[in-house]
Amino acid sequence: MSQAEATRIQHLLKEKNIPFEHMVHAPVYTSEQAMQARKGELHNGVKAMVLETERGIVLALLAADLKMDLDAFAKLMEFKKVKLASKEKVLECTGCEPGSVPPFGFEPPLPTYLDETIFDHEWAEFNIGLLTESIKMKTSDLRLVLPQRLLKFAKKMQ
Repeated sequence: MSQAEATRIQHLLKEKNIPFEHMVHAPVYTSEQAMQARKGELHNGVKAMVLETERGIVLALLAADLKMDLDAFAKLMEFKKVKLASKEKVLECTGCEPGSVPPFGFEPPLPTYLDETIFDHEWAEFNIGLLTESIKMKTSDLRLVLPQRLLKFAKKMQ
């Protein structure tokens, strides 16, 4: 994503009168690096996982301290096959590098599914299409811009 697209996400939040903190930091490639750069807590991070299914590309959102359970997701959604999208496919479908994919703001929108754990904490932090920029906002406000497709497909890290 370009700076213009990251700005578009901020504009969308401002348009909806949603308060947020915009952070600029060193490039981050993992959830752990992102939390260090943001001086946040891992459970506040929102991972946006781009998945390939037989019905096309979908976005699955979960707390950064958890792991995607592909089998549970496939079963819940009645998909025969679910796999993590390749780096090339992520870039093609979102315009973003893996690690920078935001939870919303795509044109056209991607089908998006949320693990209920995202809302277990007061704050949400996520990259906005660039490895060097993030947003921090209340999870109650995040609900206003995300589809309400709450599921349970995350599991604890081992």
